[in-house]
Amino acid sequence: MALSAVAVFCGSSFGHDPAYADAARLTGRTLAERGIDVVYGGGHVGLMGAVADAAIDAGGRVVGVIPSALDDRELAHHGLTELHVVDSMHARKQMMAELADAFIALPGGAGTLEEVAEQWTWAQLSIHAKPSGFLNVRGFWDPMQVLMDQMVETGFVRPEQSRIVSFSDDLDELLRMLGLPPIWADKWGHDPGEVLNP
Repeated sequence: MALSAVAVFCGSSFGHDPAYADAARLTGRTLAERGIDVVYGGGHVGLMGAVADAAIDAGGRVVGVIPSALDDRELAHHGLTELHVVDSMHARKQMMAELADAFIALPGGAGTLEEVAEQWTWAQLSIHAKPSGFLNVRGFWDPMQVLMDQMVETGFVRPEQSRIVSFSDDLDELLRMLGLPPIWADKWGHDPGEVLNP
């Protein structure tokens, strides 16, 4: 499937390794150059701001979704194509899910992990049929890949559900995988096209 919009989850900090910011800028620039809208959390700080600024500089369309509590703290990026201010963190994730065709997680903290895990869960439950991918910058997401393998090995995630999620240290390869037709089954063995709550 052709990707028209990708949601990017990432840290509101830069982290200690400059490679993280480089990857954020590459992601924003690459999506913009391919004509893919960037959907993200709406902030101007950290990796979030780096993704947005790089996409804007490359002439891309950038849509931010930020809770009003964070907008009130002057964290919102006001140079975006669109900025949606919503009531809650849950509303933020729901709108991002509605706007995007797929999800990419860059390095980040608890919020980044929670956001991408929720989208994986929603696909697993057929709330939507959209894939998630981890851009594994300098092995940042290696422990997550090990954990997912353990979830499969111990019977908490079916092997076909693990196909909802892709890992790569190469952005081009990750985007290629995210653009493939869904090849997984949901928790009950249904085809991913059988969305329960689109």
